Amino acid sequence: MNRNYWLELKTKLLDFLVDIGPEIIYSIIILIIGVFSIKILMRMLKGALRKSKVELSLKTFVESLSVFLLYGFLFFIIGSILGIKTTSFIAVFGAVGIAVGLALQGSLSNFAGGVLILVFKPFRVGDLIHVNNNLGFVQKIDILYTRIKTFDGRAITMPNGNVSNSDVDNRTMEKFRRIDLDLKFSFEEDMEELRNMIITALKRHPKLAKEMPVDAWLDELGEYDMKIKARCWVESKEYWPAHWEQLEAVKKEIDSRGIKLPIPRRAIYQEEKKTIE
Repeated sequence: MNRNYWLELKTKLLDFLVDIGPEIIYSIIILIIGVFSIKILMRMLKGALRKSKVELSLKTFVESLSVFLLYGFLFFIIGSILGIKTTSFIAVFGAVGIAVGLALQGSLSNFAGGVLILVFKPFRVGDLIHVNNNLGFVQKIDILYTRIKTFDGRAITMPNGNVSNSDVDNRTMEKFRRIDLDLKFSFEEDMEELRNMIITALKRHPKLAKEMPVDAWLDELGEYDMKIKARCWVESKEYWPAHWEQLEAVKKEIDSRGIKLPIPRRAIYQEEKKTIE
C-alpha cells in the first residue's frame, strides 16, 4: 500500500516536471538575463544622470523608481511564462497596493510631496528657506523628508507632505535682496541732511549691489521722534552680514556727526490750587 502510494506520487511528480519543466527552465534563463540586463541599464542610467545637471535628490528618486519598474516588469514576464494570467497579476498588485496604501498613508503623502518639490523646485539644496516657523539652509531633499540647518546649528527634518502644503519663503532664490533699516531721529534734525548722511554711510559697503537703488525716506511721525526707513540691496547670500554691518555703519556715522538719538519725553502740567481765605 505504502509502496504503491510512493510510486504514484513519484509518477505524478515526474509528470508535473515534464509538463512545467520547460517553463521553469525558461523562467530561470529569463531571470538571469533580466537581472543582468537591469544591472547594465541601471549603470547606463546612473552614468547619464551623473553627466546631466539633474539634482542629487531627483537622481536618487529616478534610480529607485527605475529599479522598481524594471524588476516589476521582469517578474511580470516570468509569471506569464509560468502560466499566471495577467488578471491575476493585476488583482494581486491591486490588493497589495491597497494594503500598503492604508498602512502608509502618511509616507505616501510625504512621497507625493517629495515628487512635487523635486519637479517644481520651490527650493534647492543650499537655499535659505523659512517654512513652518523654521529658518535655515536646505541640506538634503529626500523623497520623504527635507532637512534644513538653522543659524544656531540645529538640524530640522520635516516631512515633505507638510512642506509641500505650506508657504515656503525662499530667501535666496532671487539674486538680490533688500536690506531695510528702521531708524529714529529727533524732530530737531534736518531731514535732508539725515538722508544724505545715511545714504553716504550705506554706499561705503564693499558688497553693495551698485546697480540697485540706495535711499532713505521719512516713514512715520511718532510721538517724540520721526522714523526713517533706509534701504539698500546686496546679494541674497550676503544679506545677514551686510544687514548688521550697514546698521553699524549708520551708527558710526551718527556718532561722528554728533547726532543724538531721541529720548522719550513727557510734558507734565500741574494745576495751581487756589486757597480760599
